[in-house]
Amino acid sequence: MNPVSPCLPNADPWLAHTVRIASITDEIQDVATYRLEFVDAAIADEFSFLPGQFNMLYLPGVGEAAISISSDPQQRGVLDHTVRVAGNVTGELARLNAGATFGLRGPFGSAWPIDECVGGDVVIVTGGIGLAPLRPAIHELLNRRDECGQLTLLYGAREPSGLLYTNEFDDWRQRGFDVAVTVDRGTDAWKGNVGVVPQLLDRMPLENPEQTTVLCCGPEVMMWFAARSALGRGVPAERIWVSLERNMNCAIGLCGHCQFGPSFICKDGPVLRYDQVAPLLRVEGF
Repeated sequence: MNPVSPCLPNADPWLAHTVRIASITDEIQDVATYRLEFVDAAIADEFSFLPGQFNMLYLPGVGEAAISISSDPQQRGVLDHTVRVAGNVTGELARLNAGATFGLRGPFGSAWPIDECVGGDVVIVTGGIGLAPLRPAIHELLNRRDECGQLTLLYGAREPSGLLYTNEFDDWRQRGFDVAVTVDRGTDAWKGNVGVVPQLLDRMPLENPEQTTVLCCGPEVMMWFAARSALGRGVPAERIWVSLERNMNCAIGLCGHCQFGPSFICKDGPVLRYDQVAPLLRVEGF
């Protein structure tokens, strides 16, 4: 089973803690990163999460939305959430300024299997805003750099203006990640790769595929082709992990909005082993 970590011992999943917006960083069009701090210092000291987990952000009178945590798990006291405007809650969040307060409950869901990555190579394959749920995994792998082999990030977007966290790439490279970036459509100023993300994996040399772990998040068609590429290169299915952040609503499997075949993404996921969900990834309607 993938690890799950409670926010606090014996925490009530329905109880929202008050957080304040410490800062807002505009990333790309309609996407911003909100750095949140707990109003209650005791909660701030005790709160912890695992890479890949999410919180429920609650705006009174509007509703709540499931948003992945995008900060370094070792950084206590503040939490980053990279949010795309896609509905009433995220739209209202985009109208708030630093200093505004609202509710947060969590963390919820399964996590990236960082412990299973130790001792081998890791390839992160992601597209667009799918990099946000993997950013904590990048931080955690860099925090444990001496325990891992080769670390590679393969990242793509439709166009250069859709790439997240570009100001962090050089730091990730200097600390031990090989970062390769591609776009579906280039511009006159773009000098990098042009093409879909799985093509980067197709061309990438894998020295020890049996001990390579692939972590993947993005559009489902991208994840399906990336997984097929990894399998074709000799990576075992049980070492391929995907994040299926889709239709999550209540975070505890009560409403049923996130049902994916026999699984509830908010409870059993969002991070799931590829061989557990592969039969459903190409079924229309799921």
